Amino acid sequence: MSCFRLSLAVTAATLFLGACSVGPDYRPPTVAAPAAVKYAAGWQPLPEQDWQNSGEWWRVFGDETLNALIAEAGRGSQTVAQAEARYRAALAQRRLSRGDYSPRLDADLSLRRAGSSDRAVSETAAAGIGISWAPDLWGRVRRQVESDTAALEASAADLAAARLLLQLAVIDSYIAVRVLDRQRDILQETLEMVERSVALTRNQYEAGIVSRADVIQAETQLQSLRSDGYDLENRRAIEENTLAALLGRTPVDFALAASDSLATVPVVPAEVPALLVARRPDVVAAERRVAAANAEIGVAIAAWLPDISLSAGRGVEGSSLSDLWEAPVQVWSLGPSLAQTLFDGGRRSASRDIASARYQEQVASYRQTVLDSLRDVENALATNAILAEKAVQQEKLVELAEANERVITNRYRSGLVSFLEVATAQNTTLNARRGLVDVTAERLLATAELVAAIGGSWEVGDAVVQ
Repeated sequence: MSCFRLSLAVTAATLFLGACSVGPDYRPPTVAAPAAVKYAAGWQPLPEQDWQNSGEWWRVFGDETLNALIAEAGRGSQTVAQAEARYRAALAQRRLSRGDYSPRLDADLSLRRAGSSDRAVSETAAAGIGISWAPDLWGRVRRQVESDTAALEASAADLAAARLLLQLAVIDSYIAVRVLDRQRDILQETLEMVERSVALTRNQYEAGIVSRADVIQAETQLQSLRSDGYDLENRRAIEENTLAALLGRTPVDFALAASDSLATVPVVPAEVPALLVARRPDVVAAERRVAAANAEIGVAIAAWLPDISLSAGRGVEGSSLSDLWEAPVQVWSLGPSLAQTLFDGGRRSASRDIASARYQEQVASYRQTVLDSLRDVENALATNAILAEKAVQQEKLVELAEANERVITNRYRSGLVSFLEVATAQNTTLNARRGLVDVTAERLLATAELVAAIGGSWEVGDAVVQ
């Protein structure tokens, strides 16, 4: 009876002491938090849109083909599949750690034969069931669960980051394909115009108005434009194959029909500067890894303290298996046990120092991630603001180049200038029109990068794996 009372006393004491946890309680590290952004001129407000409510930020571009491609990429991307598997592993790891809260129930059945020098052989058989429990006396299990929970949240943020990067990559390649389609259309329009110029030059040469040099100049320009067309085809094929890989398809199974349209540049919504990067998945992941490393310090410190376990068992013994059922000997056990490591060659001290150093590493990584995020936001804002002004100037350049080409062409028809001036004017117009398409593409990509820089439409607490 005294043993039973002792067990109850130890149990009560461990439950009382188990309310505490060793190690430092977590406090998020301080990071840079500017009150404003440098390129605020590019940060324009926008009323709430459907794409914000749906969580599909790419709908800001208003392109159904792009929407379908991103949806398919989310289903077929092997990069995302890897991140999802890592998330499920982190989820299982937390379940594994939480299992240490529960008692352990074991059953055993054994049959042993033993002999001696006088050739006597004996048999013993035993069967039993036992339950054991190690109370979380110093909060070691709680700290481990705390660490694994933070690691799980970091893994969820990593998965969101993988999806965000995939979406950005699909947008990048898709816009590149559409730009090449538009460049090809512009080139074709220019080719048709130059072919007319070549025909005009040949007629003027036959009439003795211009020299053979003008004909050669016109034909050279025409051939040069035809060669440019092959470059565009090659670049489009590469971008189309890149899209196929992002979608999880082989290149032979994917083709994107040409289109003569290019999305208009949208305006993204404003955010409070202090909250610009707080919702970015990579920032969230970095902060959660700090929390996990902090909890690991408590796990390492708990190793210095004694462990108490409570166990109880009941079973039967006999000289053979049949005796276990016919004439068993009843056995039982009940009681606590205390274990304390007295000397380990510095292992626990080293484990504590490792945990502390890893915590400092994660703090530095978190702070650098925040700085990098603020840089990304500023870069995206600057690019959007500067490209918006550049687009205005590029449109003026196209207007002037087209007007100049018309004037030069009319002068050439009148025999006032050589074809070299016509070729120069045509090339200037072609380059100006191409430049306008390139600026539009850069603005589209800059918009996507700006939305990605503030975390897309992902929010902390989103359901990550359905």
